[in-house]
Amino acid sequence: MEEPQHSVRALHTATTITVYQAYTPEIGVPAVRQGRFPAAWKRDRMTWIKPSFLWMMYRCGWATKAGQETVLAVEITRDGFEWALRHACLSSYTRGLHTDRDTWQRQLKHAPTRVQWDPERDLRLRPLPHRSLQLGLSGEAVRRYADEWTVSISDVTPLAREIHALVSSGDLDSAARRLPEERSYPAGDDLMGHLR
Repeated sequence: MEEPQHSVRALHTATTITVYQAYTPEIGVPAVRQGRFPAAWKRDRMTWIKPSFLWMMYRCGWATKAGQETVLAVEITRDGFEWALRHACLSSYTRGLHTDRDTWQRQLKHAPTRVQWDPERDLRLRPLPHRSLQLGLSGEAVRRYADEWTVSISDVTPLAREIHALVSSGDLDSAARRLPEERSYPAGDDLMGHLR
C-alpha cells in the first residue's frame, strides 16, 4: 500500500505520542534525570519536535552533530499534540490552501505552532517520496509542552548508535527491527485539513 504524501507516522499509545529532539549533554542528561527540561533549556525560542525517529537521525547525524549528541524521546500527551496541530500554521505559503500570501503571513505571525513537511528518510537517511511532520513550538506552545504535555523523557542515544552501527555494517534487516514501531497517527481533516 502506498504511503499518504502527508501523514503523521509515530510511536503512540491511546494517550501519548513520542517525539524526538537532540541536544547537548548539558541539556539532555538533566532532562532525562529530572523528567523535565532543565532551567538551561530556552523557553523563549522556537523548539522543533519530530515524530519520526529516522528524520531525527537525519537531522542530528545519528547523534554525531555538534550540539545534538544526546537524542531524547519525549513522550507527550495526545491532547497536547492535537492542540498543537489545531493551532498550527504551515511554515510556507501554499497556493490554494491559503487565501493569499498576506493572510498566511498574518496567520504564521500569530500561530503558537507551525508545521513543516520534509521528506521522510530511509535507514541510509536517503529521502523518501512521502513527507514527515516537523512541528515548531513557540510562546504558549513551548510552555504547554514543557509544563503540561510532557509525560516522560528518555535518552535514545544508545539506540541511535546501535542502529547506526548496524546500518554501517550493512545489516539493514537487524537495523530495521530495532527501529521504534511507528505507525499512522489517527489525524483526520479536523486536525490536519489546514496543514496538507
